[in-house]
Amino acid sequence: MNATIAVLPGDGIGPDVIAESVKVLKAVANRYDHKFNLTNGIIGGIAVDTLGVSLPKETMAMCKNSDAVLFGAVGGPKWDDPQAKVRATDGILELRKGLSLFANLRPVKVTPSLVNSTSLKPETVKDVDLLVVRELTGGLYFGQPKKRWRDQSGRQAIDTMVYSEVEIERILRMGFELARSRSKKLTSVDKANVLECSRLWRQIATEISKDYPDVQLQHMYVDACAMQLVRSPRDFDVIVTSNVFGDIITDEASTLAGSLGMLPSASLAGIPGGNTFGLYEPIHGTAPDIAGKDMANPIATILSTSLMLRYSFGLVTEAKAVEDAIEATLQEGYRTADIWVEGEKKVGTIEMGNLITKKVSE
Repeated sequence: MNATIAVLPGDGIGPDVIAESVKVLKAVANRYDHKFNLTNGIIGGIAVDTLGVSLPKETMAMCKNSDAVLFGAVGGPKWDDPQAKVRATDGILELRKGLSLFANLRPVKVTPSLVNSTSLKPETVKDVDLLVVRELTGGLYFGQPKKRWRDQSGRQAIDTMVYSEVEIERILRMGFELARSRSKKLTSVDKANVLECSRLWRQIATEISKDYPDVQLQHMYVDACAMQLVRSPRDFDVIVTSNVFGDIITDEASTLAGSLGMLPSASLAGIPGGNTFGLYEPIHGTAPDIAGKDMANPIATILSTSLMLRYSFGLVTEAKAVEDAIEATLQEGYRTADIWVEGEKKVGTIEMGNLITKKVSE
């Protein structure tokens, strides 16, 4: 295979974890005789500092001319001034919208090696294997009007949640299709007791379910879902939900896997397959306090690379080789600080990346 991949390290620990993923990707190419052409671009805070914009036109063009995008993280306190006209995090939102990446898949699979590394009881997290399908280009993050102002009563602000039938239907169908390929159970998460958008969401979910009689549909309020995720996570198989709800509950779900540093994601422009365009990134942020200190966990980013091999390139064997290398490394007791427990071998970002890369190469 010959493929072009846009590499966007971003800010904070983004460059740290991307560097380890690139090592793994090169090991895959060498072992399986592929050619991955890597092109590098800037986005986020570094782009704001350099060019005054969070997403340079050159970066967008590079991504559109690539077969997939490997992304680190953007943002940080340096660029978080509420008065700023340009925010570092605007770049990833613009990229998702500009590339029509409407579906964000976030798998939460608890590796057996880490059942004792979470803050929850081992019997609660054991064998958890669920998938959150998050709508990514609509809802509260993109709705208009979105502004701040001052009047005689003081400071005011407004954000608007807007969803069209087309946006809701396409993400729900994605959820149904993925549930059909797994355990045929789909939980649609909303807040239909309060929000009009959620009432429309629930209505459309019910209508579409008639096209998938083999899939069991369950409706659940987002607050109940949040509780059930930590109380009985094995009850879930595929969860489909809106942009903001998906963002929140997957951060919560990361506690099941041990850390934010363990959760990958794939942002896709269509049903995952052998040639689906996508952007692949860890769900964690930039963690500027540990940036450049060889402390970040690169596994989420390496797992995101595995998703890229699987979904965008159809390289299932190669993807499994990466996943097996991660599991084997964890089974040998190697841990970064975020998942370390007494008695295990604590390693840094670079060593964890090297260990996984070596096993991929074997």
